[in-house]
Amino acid sequence: MPATPSATAIDELHFRLRGGLYGPDDPEYADACTLFNSAVDRRPLLVARCAAPDDVIAALAFAREHHLPVAVRGGGHSVTGRSLCDGLVLDMRGMRDVEVDPDARIARIGGGATWADVDRATGAHGLATTGGRVSTTGVAGLTMGGGSGWLERKHGLACDNLVAADVVTADGDLVRVSETENPDLLWALRGGGANFGVVTSLELRLHPLEREILAGLVLHPAERAQDALRLFRDLMLDAPEELGLAFAYITAPEEPDVPAELHNKPAVMIAGMYAGPVAEGERVLRPLREFGPPAADFFEPTTYAEFQCSIDDPPGYRNYWTAENLDSLPDEAIEAIDRRAAELPAGPSQIFIVPWGGAVARADAESSPLAGREARFVVHPLLLWENATDDERMVALGRAFREDLAPYASGAAYLNFLGDEGAARVRAGFTEGSFERLTRVKATWDPRNVFEGNQALGPAALRSREATLS
Repeated sequence: MPATPSATAIDELHFRLRGGLYGPDDPEYADACTLFNSAVDRRPLLVARCAAPDDVIAALAFAREHHLPVAVRGGGHSVTGRSLCDGLVLDMRGMRDVEVDPDARIARIGGGATWADVDRATGAHGLATTGGRVSTTGVAGLTMGGGSGWLERKHGLACDNLVAADVVTADGDLVRVSETENPDLLWALRGGGANFGVVTSLELRLHPLEREILAGLVLHPAERAQDALRLFRDLMLDAPEELGLAFAYITAPEEPDVPAELHNKPAVMIAGMYAGPVAEGERVLRPLREFGPPAADFFEPTTYAEFQCSIDDPPGYRNYWTAENLDSLPDEAIEAIDRRAAELPAGPSQIFIVPWGGAVARADAESSPLAGREARFVVHPLLLWENATDDERMVALGRAFREDLAPYASGAAYLNFLGDEGAARVRAGFTEGSFERLTRVKATWDPRNVFEGNQALGPAALRSREATLS
């Protein structure tokens, strides 16, 4: 049973931490407990702001001594709320340094860094790596869950670019992880989730990128959605890998550059970038930009770091996420998506459709546990709303999208796009045999299930493995 720490024990931990220790009466506590998904309302006993691996080790020792549950908070984008718990939260945002080795093309990234931190640091050297499309997302969490982003068709998912990490284990040991050091743990971190330890730093492979790229979006009214989606599908099936796009059903914002007749109305956007010379991007994107023509065209030369933060999702809303992998996107699926999208309420909710292929599909099957890489499209209902009274309706809408897409779905799941949908969906996120292998890695590095990631590999999975072995 959890033991209530004495004031003396709390003072001792506070003294040991370089980053700081906060309770409910401290102003820093509220910031640490504010997540992207406002439907998550948990009040930890304590928040340890970690500024170095020694802080993580000390905080975990305190949690073990007092039998406290532990959560790890980075960017705070875990839709299921795994960034918080009722016990001790390790706030990693004091560790967000990014060191770039331009010759080796490697970035060494603190465990609390966000993609905005990485993109700015690497862009200064004409380099980049696949990162999340929301710049405030934590690098470690997104990478360990797979890591979809604009550069994925050219350079693979974020996890495919993970070459090493430093990890504090449940027992408080700081271990190095690479292809030659604890390689099984490296494999698990490439998509197996935050189930194995606290990543205090990670090293990502970098790739050359033009300092100025063509990026942005086009907007169309909702009545043009099906035609626009068919054009998007056909373009992406044969597009060069440098082209990273996404299609979304949205509510057009009330902004000066958006035509007034679209303000707060249902619309669709096609957003993305070309990871090559601007002139090439102009040629490749011409059919997309000439179709309609668009109600608005915001494609322009810009930097990768600027584009990465240009369409960030707004924080502070209640969230429900789900997704389906599709091997193709036939007209019938487009019609089903369009019909259901008509039920989206005005506001920040969207249906986000990502094309895969290229380097995502080419990755060595043994390098990562992730399933579903053969998908050509991932359809991601991303539902955000304000009032708790709408919870049931919005969750039902997300599930309705999955039911509509069932005839076209591959059965695999990309877990970074999912909320809590049960054990079967977790297993669907991993290739055959990978789930069992992940539970073995879990049993080695965290047998007491101190760390519970979105891709939960907890006690039930461990008991199942033990029963098989007995």
